Amino acid sequence: MTSALHHWLNSFDAQSAGREIHAFATEAYPICRSITGDGVRQTLSLLNAIAPLEVHEVPSGTPVFDWNVPREWNVREAWIKDPNGNRVVDFADHNLHLLGYSVPTAQTMPLADLQEHLYSLPEKPSVIPYRTSYYKDRWGFCLSHETREGLPEGNYEVFVDTTLEDGHLSYGEVFLPGETDETVLISAHVCHPSLANDNLSALGVCAHLARLLSGVQRRYSYRFLFLPGTIGAITWLATREDDARRVVHGLVAANLGDSGAFHYKKSRRGDALIDRAAQQVLADAGEPYEVEDFVPFGYDERQYCSPGFNLPVGSLTRTPWGRYPEYHTSDDNLELIRPEALGESLRRYLEVIFVLENEARYRNLNPNCEPQLGKRGLYRTIGGDDGGRERELALLWVLNQSDGDNSLLDIAQRSGMSFRRIAEAAAALREAALLEPV
Repeated sequence: MTSALHHWLNSFDAQSAGREIHAFATEAYPICRSITGDGVRQTLSLLNAIAPLEVHEVPSGTPVFDWNVPREWNVREAWIKDPNGNRVVDFADHNLHLLGYSVPTAQTMPLADLQEHLYSLPEKPSVIPYRTSYYKDRWGFCLSHETREGLPEGNYEVFVDTTLEDGHLSYGEVFLPGETDETVLISAHVCHPSLANDNLSALGVCAHLARLLSGVQRRYSYRFLFLPGTIGAITWLATREDDARRVVHGLVAANLGDSGAFHYKKSRRGDALIDRAAQQVLADAGEPYEVEDFVPFGYDERQYCSPGFNLPVGSLTRTPWGRYPEYHTSDDNLELIRPEALGESLRRYLEVIFVLENEARYRNLNPNCEPQLGKRGLYRTIGGDDGGRERELALLWVLNQSDGDNSLLDIAQRSGMSFRRIAEAAAALREAALLEPV
């Protein structure tokens, strides 16, 4: 059992960890991120201060399976002036105002023509929506429907000062070698501008998880990826196929700062160890949670789980994408994510790692009836006292089921006891020379 992880879980302060993650989100929130560009690099620099990472730059035009790495996009300025010369929409006020990947333009047009380039939400009139046009050249602005409804007739001046030219797709990677090159993949998308839950929450949680794991002994190797959604995962899989084939467990992280219950989306395989481990951790927590079968839509799990790779990668979130009212709007702000939620999300991820690191099969070295645990200091010496009963029951479960076929996760699920309790029992029995690993 990884004692450092065990100690850290026992002494974990979710509030303190959550405040650190929220501080990162506060600093990163104003940055305009997209699937390429300087905003991604700025964000990776902030993550590097938490967990040192390597930044990879993949040139525009690089073929990646059925795709090509797109041109790099950066923004200097973008606004709309009404007939009186007032800026009624300004990228400087909120970077969601500009349609992602807008091409440059400078022109004057009547309101009716401008409307074709505006995006708002009539059902949510006070918020700015998040919209993009990555793979078709266009320009546009997003604004609250209240503002849009109040625009007077007349001619409007539009100015979009962006660059869309050959450059690079940037992504960050933390690799922590373990005792084996079998790898646990943790992936989070870095492309969304000024959206706190989706996905600054997961970037912060994953960076802090990487920092923590860097200081402990590891059975597995760990690879953390901070990359733009869809095209980033496709690019990594296409250019690092050997590394991808070493992935034996994986999670895609997103939406980890809201107050919703935890949600796990299974891998394409459905019964992989990561699927069982995540569900065990959520059940052990004793709080409401949801589990969903794999569907080929959502975040980058659909790339890692594509049939050519079929990696055992699920997705552990709080409220899933599209199922909270603030999703992809300006209401997904720093007030939506809470330090306590961020801290507890980090705890759940660490608990999943704990299961992966400690899952094993053992053989009982004293299989003919129960060994005498009292003389080994593992059992009460006074009968009739119920103190410590749960710990002793875990010892008996492990002894009874350790026939070389059942794993600790199997025993936890059959006994109804937490994985940590079963793992603690196995460690004590190993120390007493009553178990051997299979």
